[in-house]
Amino acid sequence: METTEGALLGGRVPYRQPAAGFRSGIEPVLLAAAIPARRGERVLEAGTGAGAALLCLTARVAGLLAVGIERDSALAALAAHNLAAAGQLGAHAVVADAAALPLGPVFDHALGNPPYHAGGGTPSPDPARRVAKEADAALFARWTAAMAGALRHRGTLTLILPAAAAPAAMAAMAASGCAADMLFPFWPMEGRPAKLVLLRGAKGGRSPFRVLPGLVLHAADGAFTAPAQAILRGEADLTDALRR
Repeated sequence: METTEGALLGGRVPYRQPAAGFRSGIEPVLLAAAIPARRGERVLEAGTGAGAALLCLTARVAGLLAVGIERDSALAALAAHNLAAAGQLGAHAVVADAAALPLGPVFDHALGNPPYHAGGGTPSPDPARRVAKEADAALFARWTAAMAGALRHRGTLTLILPAAAAPAAMAAMAASGCAADMLFPFWPMEGRPAKLVLLRGAKGGRSPFRVLPGLVLHAADGAFTAPAQAILRGEADLTDALRR
């Protein structure tokens, strides 16, 4: 696999990823910024790819025991390399199918950016990108159920995905016993419809559902807003905003 060298969190965390096919955007950085993890807790990521979300999360919260599940063995090896290069000895990448996790309810937090495009459209010519982005409703439900099954009671399940996929995600979360209790939108600009949302639920939780104010990502000139820039550089996170 041909790779490119880059960095996350404003250059603080080296990051190698595939040169072609599915490449990380801002989603894993935003997702990692939302996880309310504390030192010593266990974290599971389904579909970890090259490990961007776990790299960002473990850079923010020291002492985590983190496992990234990735079905693509080459990507899993790349994630393992990135985590080791960052000195994250408590974080590991495992080759497995995220829809059929052979794990017990031992994790405090689970997170993922699941496949969400329904089949039937023009498929991506890149196999890795198809696997990362395309899924039918049954696969989406299996992903969520497997992640929920790996959580302890009151453990959190957090997903980031396009706004159009939110209804299916909320149905899958409710069926898994981790009903969403909040939706956090990411507005591309002021006055524009949200294209990306964050959903969170707790296993066995009964908190009322809330739609939170969200975060505006870009100013009128197209540059990231100051709050968004602070998160992408690792200078701030979303945990306080999600407790409102």
